[in-house]
Amino acid sequence: MRAQNDFRISGRFTIEHVRDGKVIAEYEIPNGIVDVGLNHILETEFHDGSHVTTWYIGLVDDAGFSAFAAGNTMSSHAGWVECTSYDEVNRPTWTAGAATSRQIANASPVIFTISAVKNIKGLFVTSNNSKGGTAGTLWATATFGSSVPFVDNDVLRVTYTING
Repeated sequence: MRAQNDFRISGRFTIEHVRDGKVIAEYEIPNGIVDVGLNHILETEFHDGSHVTTWYIGLVDDAGFSAFAAGNTMSSHAGWVECTSYDEVNRPTWTAGAATSRQIANASPVIFTISAVKNIKGLFVTSNNSKGGTAGTLWATATFGSSVPFVDNDVLRVTYTING
């Protein structure tokens, strides 16, 4: 059992894979919080850093994936590339509900509508909504156990929860 003052931040994605209106698979995957994300929290809460008001979720392409690393940033992540094969114009917004019981999650799922036959390796959270962009603060990354195949018009319903 953790002591009351033991603070360990972690997160997880819960994903429903929908095809033709039916849930065909469900996934729950933990994320790794990258160094720049942890530094952002420390800088914002205990120094004079700028607060991020909106976070976004992106997809990671299976093509060329080798690994996530703690040192990844949005502008430098040699082991992976973003998957932009979805209908939404920008990365979808993660809209957090109120924090309760040492956790916070989006009140309604983030939706991706896949626009091609594609294998997806994982997800990430960033402060920039530009689909395929390299600006912003990378918060966290997560990988499926193996790549997941999607077809045109499949839908991902994503809930992201952060625990403290």
